[in-house]
Amino acid sequence: MEFNWINVWGAMIVIIMLIPNIIFAIRNPYLENKCKNVIMNIIEQIGRYTSMVLMIFPIFVREFSFKSVLEMICDVVVTSILLLVYWVVWFFYLKTKSKNKAIILAVLPTMIFVISGILLRHWSLMLAGISFGIGHIYVTLQNTKR
Repeated sequence: MEFNWINVWGAMIVIIMLIPNIIFAIRNPYLENKCKNVIMNIIEQIGRYTSMVLMIFPIFVREFSFKSVLEMICDVVVTSILLLVYWVVWFFYLKTKSKNKAIILAVLPTMIFVISGILLRHWSLMLAGISFGIGHIYVTLQNTKR
């Protein structure tokens, strides 16, 4: 499966991941970021936006495709399962917040970005996903301290 200048599947994944985040932001407009480590906040944001852009656009990669149908099926199945778990955890997190749920919500999108990067052999996406994961998990831990 080859992609042209845009990966529609990647765009759908990003949109599906953003919906619960937007709902959370609307419900919690005055929530403060308690993480005071500027470097980690920057790493998180650069990793987040770079990962989202690279999921959609084949920047920094010569061939933007899966090498086999099996890899494409694996990506669709694994990503779909991770997105379903992500939404289920968000559902419960919106009812009652907890540190464990927050960490799971930090790890799942990281896994989606990294796995997609590996299966597409899009190493920039994989590295951006790892960067996002490091920053997001750190910031999440800081924000869930009591």
